[in-house]
Amino acid sequence: MKMKHLFFGALFFANFLGFSQNIQKEALFTIDGKPYFTDEFSRVYNKNLDLVKDESQKDLNQYLELFIGYKLKINKAYKLGLQNGEQYQNELKSYRDQLSKNYTTDSKVTKELVEEAYNRYLKEIKASHILITMEENASPEDTLNAYKKMIMIRQRAIAGEDFEKLASEFSQDPSAKENKGDLGYFSAFRMVYTFESAAYNTPKGEVSQPVRTRFGYHLIKVEDIRDNRGEVEVAHIMILNPAKSPDNKEAATTEIDKPYTTIKAIYKKIQQGENFEDLAKQFSEDKSSSVKGGLLNRFGSGQLSSEEFEKVAFSLSNENPISAPFQSQFGWHIVKFIKNYPIKTLEQMQSEIETKVSKDDRSRLISASMTEKLRKKYEVKKDIKCYAEVLKTVNNDFYTSKWELPKDLKPFEKKLFSINDKKVNASSFLTYINSQQKTTNNATPVAKLVENLYGKYVDEQINTYYNENLEIEFPEFAAIMEEYRDGLLLFDLMEKEIWTKSKTDTLGLQNFYNSNSKNYQWKNRFDIIIASSTNIDAIKKAYKYLKHGKSPEFIKQKLNKKDGPVNIMTNSGIFEEGNEVLPKNIKFELGTSEIVKEGEYYFVANVLKVIPAGAKTLDECKGKAINDYQQNLEENWVKDLKTEFKVEVDQAVFEKVKKQLRH
Repeated sequence: MKMKHLFFGALFFANFLGFSQNIQKEALFTIDGKPYFTDEFSRVYNKNLDLVKDESQKDLNQYLELFIGYKLKINKAYKLGLQNGEQYQNELKSYRDQLSKNYTTDSKVTKELVEEAYNRYLKEIKASHILITMEENASPEDTLNAYKKMIMIRQRAIAGEDFEKLASEFSQDPSAKENKGDLGYFSAFRMVYTFESAAYNTPKGEVSQPVRTRFGYHLIKVEDIRDNRGEVEVAHIMILNPAKSPDNKEAATTEIDKPYTTIKAIYKKIQQGENFEDLAKQFSEDKSSSVKGGLLNRFGSGQLSSEEFEKVAFSLSNENPISAPFQSQFGWHIVKFIKNYPIKTLEQMQSEIETKVSKDDRSRLISASMTEKLRKKYEVKKDIKCYAEVLKTVNNDFYTSKWELPKDLKPFEKKLFSINDKKVNASSFLTYINSQQKTTNNATPVAKLVENLYGKYVDEQINTYYNENLEIEFPEFAAIMEEYRDGLLLFDLMEKEIWTKSKTDTLGLQNFYNSNSKNYQWKNRFDIIIASSTNIDAIKKAYKYLKHGKSPEFIKQKLNKKDGPVNIMTNSGIFEEGNEVLPKNIKFELGTSEIVKEGEYYFVANVLKVIPAGAKTLDECKGKAINDYQQNLEENWVKDLKTEFKVEVDQAVFEKVKKQLRH
C-alpha cells in the first residue's frame, strides 16, 4: 500500500483541490462512444497547472493528449475486469468510508464539542460520588425508586452530613468502602460524558442533582477546581512494601522497616553524587521501568492509581529535581524530575480531541444532530397496514431472546416505508428486530418495543440513504471518488501491464539496453584514496604515507591518536569524474597528487587506477534501464491503445475550451 500512496501522489490527477472556473459542460471527446466532458478536463487542468514542472504539459494540446491517454488506460482496465478484483473493491470501499466521514457528521456540533472539551481540559476537578446502580433499560418503577433514594441522600448531604460517610453507607460503587467515593482529580474524557458534564457544571463545595449514566444514578460532590497542570515526565526508584508480615512480631517489625532502610541508603548514594539511572537499574523493584533507568511514561492528573505519587511528581522542577523518599500504597519511592509538558493550545490538540470525541459518548450527540437534519431533509412514508402485520408477528418471547422470525418471509417482501424514492421492505425490518434480541431493550409492552425499534431502524436507513447518495448530494465528493477510483485502477493496470513486465521480461530489457546503450555511459573514473585535514602538518605526513603506498587505515592509525584530536579523515573507492567527493583542484593522474587547499581544508589524493570513459554494463545501470524501459513500454502501449479503442475529439468544443481557459 505504501507504493500506491506514492503513486497517487505522483499522478497528474492529484487529490481534488476544487472546481475550475464555470465552463459549460459539453462532450469534449468519446472513447468507443463513451463521452468525456469539458468540465472534468478543465477542472483537472486548472488543478494541476501549478504542480507540473514540464512546460509541455501546460500546453492545452499536449494536456489533452495526456488526458486522453489516461482515460484510454482506464477503459483498458475496465475491459480487463480489474474493477471486479476483491482487493480493489475493498480498498475503494475503505477509502470511501474514510472520505464520507467529512460529510456524514455535523461539523457545527463537532466544533462545539471540541471547544467544550478543550475548555474543560484547562481545569481539573477533584470530586467524590455516590452511585446507585441501575440497568440502562430499567423499568420506570425501578428508575423512579432509584431517583427518590438519590434525592433523599442529597438532602442529607446538603443538610450537613458527611459526604464520605454517606458514600460508605449508600454507594454501590465497589470501591466506595475503601475510597469513600473519592475520585481524585480528573479532566475531560476521564469520565463518561454525562458524569463529566455534571461535575464541570457543579460549583466547588456543592453537590449535584442526581445524574443518570449507563451505570445508574450518581451524586457528585465537587471538592476542588484547579488549573490543569499538564503532564510530567519522571523517573523513579521503588522498593516494594512487604507482601505479608510474618507472625513473629520482631520479624514483622524488621520486615516492615527493611524497605525504608533500603530506600534511605539509595537516597544517600544519590546525595553523594551517584547516578540515579544506574541505581534504578540495580535496585528498583519496578521491573517495567528499572531497565530504563526508572523512566516512566509521562502522565497527567488522575492517570496513576496513586495520588501521593502524582502529588510528589508534580512538585518537582529543574531547581528541585529529586524527591526525598516517600511511601505510597505500593512501596517506597524516590522520584527524579525529567520534564514538564504544559497544556497545549486548542490548535495543537484539535486532531487529538476530535478523535476522542468520535470515540466518546459525545459522538451520539453528533449522530443525533445529523439524524435530526436528515429527518427534515427526507420524506419518510410509513405503510400503516404493513406495520400492523409486522407488529402481530412479535410477542413476549423477544424478552427472553426466544422470538423467531416468521418461517415464510415472502408475505413481508413488500414496502414498510419509503425514504424519497427508496423502498424498505418489512422483511428487512423483521430481520433487524431479530438481531436486537440480545441487546438491552426491555421496553414494554411489545407494541412500545416495536415502536422504539422501528424509530431506530428508520434512523439507520435514513443515514444509509444519505451516505449512498453522497455523490449526488456533493459534486466535489463525486469528483474525488471518481479520481481515486480511476487512480486505483490505473495502479493495478500499470502493475500488470508495465511494471511487472519491465522487471520480469529479461530478454525485452536486454534488447532495449542494446538499442540504447549510448544512454548508459561512464565518464572517466578513478580508483582513489583521498585524505583531508585542516592541519597542514598532518596533511604533509599523510602525503608521505600515500607516497609509500600506505592504506587509509594505516594513515588514520598513525595520525589520529586514541582519545586525542582527529587530525586526518580519509575516503576511498571508485568515483566518477564530477563526483562531489572529489576535490576540485586536484589533477587526477596516476600516483600521489600535490597538496591543495579548498576553503579551510587541505587535500591530497593517491590515484591507484584511472578507468577510461566507456559503456556501462546492464548490471551497472539496471535501475535506470528498467525505469527507461518502463517509460518506453508505456509510450508504445498508449499508441496501441489508440488503435484498440476508437477516440473521437470534438475540435470545435476543444477550441471553445481553450479560449475559456486562456482568459
